[in-house]
Amino acid sequence: MGSRLRIVLGQLNLLVGDVPGNAAKIISNALRARDELKAHVVVFPELALTGYPPEDLLLRPDLTVRVELALGEMLREISGIDVIVGYPKRQYGKLFNAASLLRDGKVAATYFKHRLPNYGVFDEKRYFVEGTNPCVIDLQGVPTGITLCEDVWEQGPVEQAQNAGAKLMINLNASPFHKNKGKERFDVVARRARANGVPIVYLNLVGGQDELVFDGDSFVVDGRGEMTQRTPAFVEGLYLVEVDADGQVTPITGPIMPELSEEESVYTALVLGVRDYIGKNGFAGAVIGLSGGIDSALTLCLAVDAIGASRVEAVMMPSQYTAAMSLEDARFQATTLGVKYSFIPIDPMFESFLGALKEEFKGMEPDTTEENIQARIRGTLLMAISNKTRKMVLTTGNKSEMSVGYATLYGDMAGGFAAIKDVPKTLVYRLAEYRNKIKPVIPRRVFERPPSAELAPDQQDTDSLPPYSVLDPILERYVELDQSTDDIIAAGFDEAIVRRVLRMVERNEYKRRQAAPGVRITPRAFGRDRRYPITSGYGAETKNEPGGNGPAGGI
Repeated sequence: MGSRLRIVLGQLNLLVGDVPGNAAKIISNALRARDELKAHVVVFPELALTGYPPEDLLLRPDLTVRVELALGEMLREISGIDVIVGYPKRQYGKLFNAASLLRDGKVAATYFKHRLPNYGVFDEKRYFVEGTNPCVIDLQGVPTGITLCEDVWEQGPVEQAQNAGAKLMINLNASPFHKNKGKERFDVVARRARANGVPIVYLNLVGGQDELVFDGDSFVVDGRGEMTQRTPAFVEGLYLVEVDADGQVTPITGPIMPELSEEESVYTALVLGVRDYIGKNGFAGAVIGLSGGIDSALTLCLAVDAIGASRVEAVMMPSQYTAAMSLEDARFQATTLGVKYSFIPIDPMFESFLGALKEEFKGMEPDTTEENIQARIRGTLLMAISNKTRKMVLTTGNKSEMSVGYATLYGDMAGGFAAIKDVPKTLVYRLAEYRNKIKPVIPRRVFERPPSAELAPDQQDTDSLPPYSVLDPILERYVELDQSTDDIIAAGFDEAIVRRVLRMVERNEYKRRQAAPGVRITPRAFGRDRRYPITSGYGAETKNEPGGNGPAGGI
């Protein structure tokens, strides 16, 4: 048997800003890779020392000091194994997104990222300067090029390393998840490997960071672009990769974990995002307003799967408009999942509000104002429980509602984290079906009954919105694909419905700006991805059309 290079992929979940903690985790895992897996080299993700994305922490001078101290500790504590680690490095008065080889107590080589993404959720040109030189290191006789994330998405860096003698590429990543991202990554890396005839080891970060979730899903391709190994998605761990270094450099086929279905990958991403947001921010648990509808049902499942039933509390807050089946279904779900369940009727508080506002409202007919008062009472109750118990409120609004403003500010929008904020309503149903296949916890009639906010007599969502089967494709085209009004109409959608929906989207930016952060699972989420002005004349030609005044769903 010829010689083999043993590479361990450190697919770790790290905490942004916790440089000493991240360094300690890297050190312990490097020693495990050396002692347990007998590795020659262990690789850690892009900007592993600071976590990703560190955002404006990178502008703080003391961050550089912390990074240098952590590197020094790593050099002292790690021996007998090469370490490749990502971190921000200040040099020549400039800041670079860097990766270094640590060997025998010294920084043996350093690579500066060439391609800095500055689109979607990425703002790297705000902080970093591009590198220009390749970095080829010797790993057990194998000339190996180092690149960082975006470097494999564009032509140039891999070719440059190959021209400098690289026979193997190692690519460090912090690539966030969205639907079908794994296939997109593999296709890009496979094309790059085929174009250059060089194997590529692709390591990705795992874990939740504010709105972003990193799914790991690291893999290896050979020089023909064929996958030879893939790690579990969303699972932190150390994974051994072996490369035949006798003559031609060839990755040895290892475990290839199966690709997750869209529902399983999205559900798992949501669970991880909720778990890490609650855990990394130090909350005792989660509290959820459980209505008996599909959105809160799915959110409760996510919370229980993320942090365990013992740390989750469900609160039912019925009014005179709440259907008996809603009460029954909410209680069934809470009982089945084993969470603490509270029952707080809001009618007495609602009547007190109306009494206090009697003179202000004299001579005016009831409208969405009274509906919003109910939602705000519920928001106040949930926030009070949150304050007292240190459990974070998980809001239950979905992307369809957030898009058109079908939500109440300081009411159902009140909370710390919006678990399904980026999940269209039609996908909410699919995810709930997926969860019920694991264990039936959501009653069947929750899927079958028409969705309703239950804030007025016999209310249904379709009183204010088109059916979700019509609404969601329009929103996908407008919000995620940036299609124009004419393009959407030309695709076969009713013109009046399209214009009405787009008016709703345009005039509710102010609500979305005040919404809680939530897990990103689509290529264009509200927040980091899609940044529109609140005050804007764009689309003004539609604002004077009938129905163009006032926010959908109330302020």
